[in-house]
Amino acid sequence: MHKTMLLLIALVALWSCSSTRIIEEWESPDTPVYEANKVLVIGMTADTELRRTFEDKLSSGLEKEKIIAVRSIDFFEGSFTDSNKTDDELSTIEGRLLDAGFDAVMISRITGTEEKVTTVQAVRGFVNDFQNFKDYYRTNQNLYRRNNTQSYKVYHTETTVFCICPGKERELLWRGRIDIVDPYNRERNVNEYVRTLLNNLKEKELVIVPE
Repeated sequence: MHKTMLLLIALVALWSCSSTRIIEEWESPDTPVYEANKVLVIGMTADTELRRTFEDKLSSGLEKEKIIAVRSIDFFEGSFTDSNKTDDELSTIEGRLLDAGFDAVMISRITGTEEKVTTVQAVRGFVNDFQNFKDYYRTNQNLYRRNNTQSYKVYHTETTVFCICPGKERELLWRGRIDIVDPYNRERNVNEYVRTLLNNLKEKELVIVPE
C-alpha cells in the first residue's frame, strides 16, 4: 500500500510536467451566461507562425461548436500590428467589428516564461522505496553529476474574452491565466491549450452555450 501511494505521487509529479492547466480565472458576475455567434480570434505575439497556428486552431475549435470564428490575421490588414492604437482608433475598430457582425473577441498572449529543472532519477529512487542506505545511495549517486537533470520551460499565458455589444464599451466577460508546461511540441501544446480553454468556457456557459 505504501509503495502504491508513492508511485501515485510520482506519477502525478510527472504528469504535472507535461500539462496545460488554468491557474487563475475571473468571470463577470453581471453576465453569467453569454452565447456568441461570431468571434474574432486574436493571438498577440511577434511570432507570425505561432500566431497563425494558434488562431487557426482556436478558430477551428470554435467552428466545431457551431460558432463563426475569424482569425485576426485575416480580418486586419498587415499594418494593424505595426503601431500602438489610440483609444479613438480602437473605438473605430470596435465599430468595424459591430458592422461585421462580431459579438465577441478572444485575445490570447504570453505573459512570461519560467525555467524549471527536474531530476528524473530522484523520482525513480523515491518510487523504489529502498529499505537500506547502501541500495538507496548507490542508485541515486549519479545525482552528483548534472547529466540526469532535465530542464523545461513553463509559459505563462493570459486569455481574455470581451463582449462587443452595442452600448457597452469592450465589456470584459472572462479572463484566465493558463500555464503551458514543457512545450517542446508546438502544435500539440496549442491543441491542448485550445482544448483547455474551450472546455472551461463551455462549463462557464460563456461564448459556448451547450444546447
